Amino acid sequence: MASGILIVDKPAGWTSQDVVSKLRGVFHERRVGHGGTLDPMATGVLPVFLGRATRAVEFFEHAEKTYRATLRLGMTTDTQDTTGTVLQTAPVAAGRAELEAVIQRFTGELEQLPPMYSAIKINGKKLYEIARKGGEVERKPRKITVLELSLERFDGDTAELLVHCSKGTYVRTLCHDIGAALGCGGCMAALRRVQAGAFSLEQAVTLEQILSAPDPAALLLPTDTLFAALPAKTLNAAQARKCRNGADFRAEWPDGRCRLYGADGEFLALASCEQGVVRTVKSFFAV
Repeated sequence: MASGILIVDKPAGWTSQDVVSKLRGVFHERRVGHGGTLDPMATGVLPVFLGRATRAVEFFEHAEKTYRATLRLGMTTDTQDTTGTVLQTAPVAAGRAELEAVIQRFTGELEQLPPMYSAIKINGKKLYEIARKGGEVERKPRKITVLELSLERFDGDTAELLVHCSKGTYVRTLCHDIGAALGCGGCMAALRRVQAGAFSLEQAVTLEQILSAPDPAALLLPTDTLFAALPAKTLNAAQARKCRNGADFRAEWPDGRCRLYGADGEFLALASCEQGVVRTVKSFFAV
């Protein structure tokens, strides 16, 4: 059975769940999940976890993301992007210097009001389901962090932004809020995720490449790639036996998390060592 991480370059027009469903069929594997939703209009890095690797998704959920976003100034829509209904247009009087000054106000720790067109649930209903029926409900601002926000290009009413942000950041809301701060309104015209955690576009493959590959499983990254920054420990036979049985064991290792491997190189588990006691955090060995 296929097991590993596939970095997909998601095409425009596909939902993240569309990609998951397609890959279930390609790999004949029911256990498939993605590591961070991309809107249908967005493209770029979508890490997909297959087989035993789905056990690692929880460790990726809080990964930082980097995007290239196109901001369209002078237009406001109900979805905060160009796929929505235009609510208002206005002339753009701001120049590059004014835009760069406003952008600086949107870095660091911020409170962001989630858009109505989002998958956030309130009282059991997704916000976009309410919005599509013409409704609107009160939402609470959420804390986000924008680690970097830079202006890459500007040509009058269109700007390209580089956004490095925390989990839960709505880039189209960022575009909307920047436009509002300038006084002319704004919305997102395009979005491409170029980095998700340690995974980048350079590692990504298109759906066309996956579907035409003689052996799609050869495109998978090993599950332990996600934990590459942690130290690796090879277990002796007794330690490996305890690891497979879910039992703690002693080892004179530094405190902290580490990767555990069998003598044959098989990735067994993510573990934590504290005062010489090694405890499995999550196992990944085949059973």
